[in-house]
Amino acid sequence: MKNINCMFTKSWNDLKNHFQEIKNIHLKHLFSIDNNRFEKFSIKFKDEMLIDFSKNRITEETIKKLINLANETKLKDGIQSMFSGDKINKTENRSVLHIALRNRTNYKIIVDNTNIMTEINIVLKKMKDFSKLVINGQWKGYSGKAISDIVNIGIGGSDLGPYMVTEALRPYKNHLNMHYVSNIDGTHLSEVFKKVDPETTLFLIASKTFTTEETMTNANSAKTWMLYYFKNKNFLDKHFIALSSNIENVLKFGINIKNIFPFWEWVGGRFSLWSSVGLSIILSIGFHNFEKFLDGAHAMDNHFYETDFNKNIPVLLALISIWYTNFFRSETEAMLPYDQYMHRLPAYFQQANMESNGKSIDRNGNKILYDTGPIIWGEPGTNGQHAFYQLIHQGTKLIPCDFIAPIISHNKLGKHHLKLISNFLAQTRALAFGQTRDDLMKDLHFLQDTNKDIKKILNFKICQGNQPTNSILIRKITPYNLGSLIALYEHKIFVQGYILNLFSFDQWGVEIGKKLAQNIYSHLNNNSNNEYYDVSTQGLIKFYKFFS
Repeated sequence: MKNINCMFTKSWNDLKNHFQEIKNIHLKHLFSIDNNRFEKFSIKFKDEMLIDFSKNRITEETIKKLINLANETKLKDGIQSMFSGDKINKTENRSVLHIALRNRTNYKIIVDNTNIMTEINIVLKKMKDFSKLVINGQWKGYSGKAISDIVNIGIGGSDLGPYMVTEALRPYKNHLNMHYVSNIDGTHLSEVFKKVDPETTLFLIASKTFTTEETMTNANSAKTWMLYYFKNKNFLDKHFIALSSNIENVLKFGINIKNIFPFWEWVGGRFSLWSSVGLSIILSIGFHNFEKFLDGAHAMDNHFYETDFNKNIPVLLALISIWYTNFFRSETEAMLPYDQYMHRLPAYFQQANMESNGKSIDRNGNKILYDTGPIIWGEPGTNGQHAFYQLIHQGTKLIPCDFIAPIISHNKLGKHHLKLISNFLAQTRALAFGQTRDDLMKDLHFLQDTNKDIKKILNFKICQGNQPTNSILIRKITPYNLGSLIALYEHKIFVQGYILNLFSFDQWGVEIGKKLAQNIYSHLNNNSNNEYYDVSTQGLIKFYKFFS
């Protein structure tokens, strides 16, 4: 990949000048001067999804200049490098090939002289066969009973991804009960123990290295809990599955080699749900639906790889995000799914984006002087409307928002969905166009309220509007469409990181806290002297020990 400092490109300077020209223009004006604005700034994907980005503070000239930035930083070369299996994760000397996990054709992708597609398809076949046994009741526990509950133990991408997908695709769920444990807080695992029967529970331990502290602490506690009931370690084979690349560590834990579903070093944790880490997804919705999920993502991969930038959905959304973060100096982006099943989508992409692009050192090893990853947050609508939308409408922050909604609901309950979509459409319109003093004066209901002094409260009701949004309407949340949506955002994150000259696929900032925690644990566990630490940490440790 090229290591180009975007700040020193001609296109970046052009964008700075363009920003001065456009920064005070209201969305009302942009819509008033162009009746074709929606057609110019919206794209359909496979007749299943519509992405409307017309309610952004952009013009055709903005998009042109942003695409110039993509071209000047050699984005096309970067995309080619990832899809070709080049080791673009330079600090760990790894390829980045989650795109290969959903490419189930005969196409070759060579990594270290090996066609990884062969290995991928072998593992997929193993997951298919295993899931069939469990779902059909042929896989028995130690007492001869069929499995009824699946407990996925992981953290980060090994938890957030599978959990998010199984929740989003709950309408496709079979009879198996799914549980996800991630937190090292014993409460998380203890609460699951209360719900499951050891005779009919299967544990999936998801850890690439099989050394992750939180995951292995929970895994060992689960093993101890199970051994209390069946005493014989040989029965572990019936109840423990490993999703890992570290065969040696898995065997030391006591899991049979036949129960290992591998994945590879070129699979990043936050992009691992497409790999064997997605076994819980398969056990929840069946392998056939998982194949459709992969196919949807692969379709978006092809769109991203083949489509010109001016019609390329992930590229355009990434460029618009860079536009706000670095020129309007917005600090956050809200992800607002108007679908209760997708309630974990913001949390998943909070990790995917912030762990990928939360960096301050560029690919040249230099300190960065521009803004990189935004803060990602959000909640399902309409809950958020009665919580934080107030700040978006009338606060002092510019917060670009992505609104996501299905057209067809899985649950046709009265007029619920019609009202939900009405709120979806109303909020994006209100954020864009606002409510002026003149609008309020025309509101007859407002004028008829004789119990209030209109002049005193008028200013409090004004909403300036001009708040940017993307609207993503999806025909229905199916496995295929969810796969496409997730892949869209994955590629958006890649484009943001590439143009901003980041290594998006490492996460060294996560390591420092882990190492410190190990040292502190040793002090707490052995009750040793803690003078090594700062006075604040010493004081906290002393207070903890007083009650522990």
